[in-house]
Amino acid sequence: MQNAREAVSAKPAIIRRRKGFSILKVLVIILLSLLVVTQVYPLLWLFIYSLKTNEEILSGRFFALPHVFQWSNFSNAIKAGHYFQYLKNSLFVTLITMVCVLFLSSLTSFAITRFKWKYGQLVMLIFLIGMMVPMQATLLPLMIIFKHMHILNTHLSIILPYIAFQTPVAVFILSGFMKSIPAEIEESAVVDGAGIFKIFTGIILPISVPPMMTVCILTFINIWNEYILAATFISSERLKTLPFGVNSFVSQYSVNYGAIGAFLVLGALPVIIVYFLLADKITKGMVAGAVKG
Repeated sequence: MQNAREAVSAKPAIIRRRKGFSILKVLVIILLSLLVVTQVYPLLWLFIYSLKTNEEILSGRFFALPHVFQWSNFSNAIKAGHYFQYLKNSLFVTLITMVCVLFLSSLTSFAITRFKWKYGQLVMLIFLIGMMVPMQATLLPLMIIFKHMHILNTHLSIILPYIAFQTPVAVFILSGFMKSIPAEIEESAVVDGAGIFKIFTGIILPISVPPMMTVCILTFINIWNEYILAATFISSERLKTLPFGVNSFVSQYSVNYGAIGAFLVLGALPVIIVYFLLADKITKGMVAGAVKG
């Protein structure tokens, strides 16, 4: 009898838990739906925008579909916007920056976290301060320095600042992960006769692949969309990067809005592809150093 009463009294609690779970589930679905709308809709809107004529764009009907899809906007963007030339320059600058950032940040993070030396925390603090320096504050000093170095209007004049601005973030991510690697792994390697270089290349780097992929993706996105430094230090048409292609459709008396939209779609396409191919690596890399051991 007593067991029956307990079972009856437990039913409302179970029902309440189920209701609470269902309400929580609905709230999560609503939140995720809002995120999807806010993140995906701008891309969808830009694609529709790129298929319209100037008259349809200027009519103010932002949510209307085009009467006739203007696929010619994309061919115009490729030809008049010098898409492949700018794409080649962007790929060159971005890849060189990524390789240098990975090389420097991995070595720095290894030295800061795995070596016991007096100035390790001071060096880490310097890199953290470097994350707070705004890019705009360095334009004039860099312009003077590069002018004396005779490297203005070269890809080197933007690659060097890109490396300087991306390395602190990379060191922050990689050092957070390398701190979580157990010291016993290195001690075992030392007992087996491994040196510093062997430990770094044979143990630390393979373990650090997830955060290194995160660094690659973040660096790629930041450099791919950068405009201020490139506009300041690059004046030659053949050296300009992808963001400059938009200027090709703006003249003194007219603007080809549809071609601008098409060029923006083509410019965002490599970033979208890279992100979706490596999206899981970003999540693994960001949380990799959160748990010790």
